[in-house]
Amino acid sequence: MKRRSLLLGGLAVTAPLLTPTPAEAANTRRSTATPEGPLTNLDHLDFLRQDVTPPDQQGHTTYRLADTPEVGVLWTYAEPGPDGAFRRVGGGAYDPDTDTWGQGAYNADDISRAAVVYLRHWRQTGAATSRNAAYQLLRGLTYLQTADGPYAGNVVLWMQPDGTLNPSAEPKELPDPSDSDASYWLARTIWALGEGYAAFRDTDPDFAGFLRDRLDLAIAAVQRQVLVRHGQWQIIDGDRTPAWLIVDGADATAEAVLGLAAYVEAGGGATARRALRQLAEGIAALADGGVREWPFGSVRPWALSRSVWHGWGAQMPAALARAAQALDDRTLLGPAVTDSAVFTPWLLTSGGPDNGRLPTRTDRTQIAYGVDSRVQSLLAVADATGRSGFAQLAALTAAWYFGANPARTPGYDPHTGRAIDGINGDGQVNRNSGAESTIHTLLSVLALDARPGLAALAHHTEIVERVGTVTLEAEDGSHQGGATVVTPPSAWTGESLISGSYVDLPAGAGLRWQLPPADQPRLVLPVVDLRPGAPARTVWHSDAGPLGEVDHARVGAQGNSPAPGALLPVTLPRELAAHATELTAQATAGNRATVDAVMLEPLVSRLTLAGDGHSTTLLRSAARVSQTAQVTAGGTGPATVEVYDAAGALHSRHTSTATQLRVTVLPGGFTLVRR
Repeated sequence: MKRRSLLLGGLAVTAPLLTPTPAEAANTRRSTATPEGPLTNLDHLDFLRQDVTPPDQQGHTTYRLADTPEVGVLWTYAEPGPDGAFRRVGGGAYDPDTDTWGQGAYNADDISRAAVVYLRHWRQTGAATSRNAAYQLLRGLTYLQTADGPYAGNVVLWMQPDGTLNPSAEPKELPDPSDSDASYWLARTIWALGEGYAAFRDTDPDFAGFLRDRLDLAIAAVQRQVLVRHGQWQIIDGDRTPAWLIVDGADATAEAVLGLAAYVEAGGGATARRALRQLAEGIAALADGGVREWPFGSVRPWALSRSVWHGWGAQMPAALARAAQALDDRTLLGPAVTDSAVFTPWLLTSGGPDNGRLPTRTDRTQIAYGVDSRVQSLLAVADATGRSGFAQLAALTAAWYFGANPARTPGYDPHTGRAIDGINGDGQVNRNSGAESTIHTLLSVLALDARPGLAALAHHTEIVERVGTVTLEAEDGSHQGGATVVTPPSAWTGESLISGSYVDLPAGAGLRWQLPPADQPRLVLPVVDLRPGAPARTVWHSDAGPLGEVDHARVGAQGNSPAPGALLPVTLPRELAAHATELTAQATAGNRATVDAVMLEPLVSRLTLAGDGHSTTLLRSAARVSQTAQVTAGGTGPATVEVYDAAGALHSRHTSTATQLRVTVLPGGFTLVRR
């Protein structure tokens, strides 16, 4: 289960993390070759499904429960045994005497998203089995929803194997009880109910009417708990952020918006339309940064931090694109386009959809939830704008499932329908195959099956080259004049993550790093702790000349931020010359200056993927003027070069039979070279 509190926790692991031997990896690659026909295989998701007959519980019922007492649910985790066979697992500690789990066997988060998988598969293929699975899971999901009383519309997160609800799980999660306030699981319930209503409206009007009533109940809960604050703003380290997001998250809110957009397009009324607009406006308000400034044009996922971006659940661009279409309001598209055209190419060239950029790559775990969130967002923005470059970026992102990832191993087996639970930053693979990873992998491959050309492009299995962000740790530099390395008891500040240790610089102290020469200029972004009212200044130089200064007090009031100060990258005004071999920082006056790290950003970053005799290179520019770059186009046949601007609009397209190509990259834009 992914919650805000798990930003530091990485993956929920119920079995050892295993790195495959070269022979195992080769066997896995052979076994997961693209099958004849569709990529989508629902076998493992079917394995996780369960029917359960819940006991009578006050405030909880569902569609035709008296006639059909069994409802559909979904096991949370699955882990392989010594013989390779998978067993289904609940969350938390298991008590064999009571056959209960500390959390539960089934949860609303996964039931809702699995329902979306089956709904989309049914609508895409016409499969009656998927229709029936969606129907049963939606019945189970609405049983978890509290139907009356002060918590009406909210959702209990956990259910035990016998169908007993567990509103206060162990370990504790907020809100507690889980149906006592707005939550991620309320947002995801809205997602499933919205898509469910749209799917069943014409084929089963009676069931669709039930889903509409339950969706209206959920919307009413959001109105009284969240949207009652619409138009109110909070201050986060001097930045004004919306106070009307579900659990202060654009990520959670985005998943509710996906359901509301589907509902509105299927005829949802004025109340749903108003909620959709208000929530989408809140998401759009978290767009931040630009081509050269953190967070590089992304829509931030958490309203309470200026430092955090995370891959899991980051469907904010998809939500804005869908809302723009449902409301016929293209003003909502702007932040989604910038996130897709500026931020995502930076993300791909700098390491991929990590669990956390906080702000450095401090949580490099990658999971299907993060990959799929980028895939869905890029495809939604491509559909809303008609700009094909975004769809191609989605295919490059989806290559993660086929081996273009840090472990160089497939993340999905289309012959079994199983997906790995993630890859740690050191390349270790979590061979479990739980509900969340399976669900989001299937959402991605469903989208690829609907777009065969993109599926072929996605089937790159190898990362040939990646040139992107280089991070220099402050503790690894040479320290002078009283500079002190500090290792805090916890790297988590409450709103960001220190990358191990940091360095305190009193006035007169300094840091020095030796740099290998580069083939192009770079941006320099010191990652520093900014504190209002605590004047400190550092001056930055290279052996090729001055780079600029950082005012460590240049940040606003803490406001509602969970921690004082803000750990943020600050872009220096001058670029680091390609031939520079030394970087220095000097504290000049005032209080102690805190430096965590330095991010070096090449003016043109790149990612090259290859597979099946083809290759694709993505080039991304952080320059103010057009750049040229040399690309070696692998594979056979003519190479296609497409040049896109900073809004993802196609600027030029041509083909070439040459192997060595000189290509243009527009300022802030991206270029794709395919062969």
